This record gives sequence, structure tokens and C-alpha cells, in this order.
Amino acid sequence: MIRFRPTGAGRIALLAAHCDDLAIGAGGTLLTLCSARPGVRVDALVLSGGGTTREDEEHAALTAFCPGADLRLTVLKLPDGRLPAHWGEAKEAVEELRARTDPDLLFAPAPGDAHQDHRGLAGLVPTAFRDHQVLGYEIVKWDGDLGRPSAYHPLAPEVAEAKADLLHRHYPSQRHRPWYDREAFLGLARIRGIECHARYAEAFHVNKLTLDLAGG
Repeated sequence: MIRFRPTGAGRIALLAAHCDDLAIGAGGTLLTLCSARPGVRVDALVLSGGGTTREDEEHAALTAFCPGADLRLTVLKLPDGRLPAHWGEAKEAVEELRARTDPDLLFAPAPGDAHQDHRGLAGLVPTAFRDHQVLGYEIVKWDGDLGRPSAYHPLAPEVAEAKADLLHRHYPSQRHRPWYDREAFLGLARIRGIECHARYAEAFHVNKLTLDLAGG
């Protein structure tokens, strides 16, 4: 069951294998949520990119994507593309995140993501966050692994535009990639919007959902 405190207080946890994953997969939702809930605590863990310009990009980007939030970001130095070989370190980092926060909502990679780092991190989530609502975000890439999401968050057009602008502004190291452009980000958001009767949306994969239909 997705429960979030109706006041400015609250907690969100963010998990990513790489810098920019969170902004690509859930940037519009984070913009909307943090703007609506000033002071929300956001604990973010990124497994790779620490000590490089990528870490600087991530700090600036998440500050922009989480306006007014109490942001606490940790960027580790695990090697990109090698998470299976560093499973123990990754698991320890996820458990340390759980020890310092009890989030109302957790954003993490989708379990069906084809990238080995994303998929490996998604597999670690239920070992530490056993009783939390998890939204698995999607990332468009050459693997062609976009599936059929089960949850949608409609985005106001200005939020979708702002997401594309912020992605371009804060991650200059990624601009050379053929898939990293405004057209790709807005195109996927438009498709997900069609699927939930909105102009734009971000979509998420939810493996387990508890319903409280009596409102208790």
C-alpha cells in the first residue's frame, strides 16, 4: 500500500546503480513530489561514480530534481558494469541505507532491467526493504527492455519539459550518447501518458501491493 504523510514531513529512499539513473527513471515524479511536500527527507544511494565528475553531476542534479527536500546523497565507488562481482559490497551498502531510514516510498531499478547492475541492485532491494512500497523505474536504452509497467504517475507538461531540461543541463558527461536527448525522454513520457490517459507520465513496475480498502 502506498502511504505517504499528507504534511510536508515524510521520507523517500532512492536507489541507483549509476549517476543519472534516478533522474532518468523518476525525475518528473521526484520534481512533483518534492515540490508538493517541502522538507521531505530524501535518502539517496548511488553505487558507482564516487570521486569523479559524475558524483558532482549527481549532487547538482538531485538537488534540482528534489527542490526543498532534505537531501542526503551517498555516491560509492563500485566499478560500473561489475556489480555481480561486488555483490557483497552492494548488499552492505543497501543494508546501511535501510539502517538509517524507514521510507514511506522507495524508488529502485525495475527487476526486469536488462543491465546487469540495475538488475542486480533490484534483486537486493527485498533483502533489506521487506515491508516497503517499491516503485521500479525504467530507463530507455539500446537493450530494448522496456516492458509493461503496472503503475503510472502522470506528469504536468511543464514538469516533463523541466525534466528534459534538467537532464541536459546537469549531466554533460552523457550528452554524447545517442539515446540521451530530449526527444527520447519526452517520447517515452508521451507513450506512458497515452497508457494512463495523460499527456505525459512516468511508469513504474510494482511487484507487490497491499491494499487497505477500509481506510484503516
